[in-house]
Amino acid sequence: MSKRNNQAAKQAARERLRQERERQAKRDKVKRQLVVAGSIVAVLAIAGGIGYAVVQNNQPTEWEEAAKATVVAPANTSGKNGTTVLIGDSETDHVVHLYEDPRCPACASFEQNIGETVNKGVTDGDYKLSVTLGTFLDGNLGGEGSKNALSALGAALNVSPEAFLDYKAALYSAKYHPEESSDEFSDDAYLIKVADTVDALKNNKEFQSAVEKGTYDAWAMRMSKSFDDTEDVSSTPTIKIDDKKITNPGSVEEWQTALKDAGVTQ
Repeated sequence: MSKRNNQAAKQAARERLRQERERQAKRDKVKRQLVVAGSIVAVLAIAGGIGYAVVQNNQPTEWEEAAKATVVAPANTSGKNGTTVLIGDSETDHVVHLYEDPRCPACASFEQNIGETVNKGVTDGDYKLSVTLGTFLDGNLGGEGSKNALSALGAALNVSPEAFLDYKAALYSAKYHPEESSDEFSDDAYLIKVADTVDALKNNKEFQSAVEKGTYDAWAMRMSKSFDDTEDVSSTPTIKIDDKKITNPGSVEEWQTALKDAGVTQ
C-alpha cells in the first residue's frame, strides 16, 4: 500500500513539474514576442524620427520660400518686382545712388554723419536719390536682421518716400542701430519700436501689420538679389553720383565737394 501510494505521489509530482515547465515555456515565448515587438517599434520610431528630421532639414526656410513667392511691391517703387527706388522731384538729371545693408555699421556711420544732408539735397531738388539695399551680412554673420529690416523698410516705403527715408535714418541712428554681430532687426517688435519714433509710422496699424505678416518679404528678397547682381558693388556703403562711384565721404564738407566735382549745383 505504501509502495503504490509513493509511486502515485511521484507521478503526480512529475505531472505538476511538466505542467509548470509548459507554463514557463509559454511565459518565455510571450516575453520574447514582446521584446521583438518592442524592438520593431523602436526601430520604426528611430527610422521615422530620422526620416522626419531629414524632411525637416530639407524644408526651405521662410526666406527661401519668400525668394520664390509672388512679389507684393510697395508703393513708390518701379521696375521689375519694384526693385527700383527713386526718390525726389528734381528737374535735373543728377542721381545719387546709395548701396547699403541694414546691419552695416559703416552705413550707420555714414547715415549718422551725412544722411540728413543727403536727404536735404533731395528735398531741395539738387538730385534724385536711388537706394538699393542688400542683405549679405545675414549670410556673413548669421541671422535674418538685414532681410527683416529691408522688408520693414518696404512697409515704410508703401506709406511714403518720406516715411521710408525717416525710418531708414532711425534704423541707422546711434540709438537704435545694433552692433554688427547682433541680430536685433530680426525681431518685429524691435522694428516697430523704432518705427514709433517716425511720425508717419507711429501707431500705424497698416504698417505694423505688414511688418508682422511679412507682406514685403518677397520684395525684400528681390531687392537683395538686385543688390547682389550689381557687379561693381562689393561693399557697403557704396555711393555713386550719376553712375560714378565716389570715395565715401567722411564729413558734410567732403560730401559737398564730391557733389561739386560731379557738377551737381547746390
